[in-house]
Amino acid sequence: QVQLAESGGGLVQTGASLRLSCAASGRTPSNNCLGWFRQAPGKEREFVAAIWSGASSIADSVKGRFTISRDNAKNLVYPQMSSMKPEDTAVYYCAATRGIGLRSSITLYGYWGQGTQATVSS
Repeated sequence: QVQLAESGGGLVQTGASLRLSCAASGRTPSNNCLGWFRQAPGKEREFVAAIWSGASSIADSVKGRFTISRDNAKNLVYPQMSSMKPEDTAVYYCAATRGIGLRSSITLYGYWGQGTQATVSS
């Protein structure tokens, strides 16, 4: 089992930056892909970013504004969000895959955190 705990959400203004954090514990092989997804009210959960073995993938909707980094020694993963927009308002979820490889498909993620709310005011 892998446990994931997000932190760092909050309320920011348009154009501001926000860094979320995800702490992984339990059986967390360092070669699992760790990703972030988000879900806005009334919308489906969507891929934001993922990182695995030094490679990363960023969704087109946030490319150029969001980055992702990982500290394998501490089992932490950080999405850095900048130039935030009201449409970035959502609950952000940290997730881990059950296998190796850089993944963006939600169906390949078997472990999920509880989520953290990020709200961008206009």
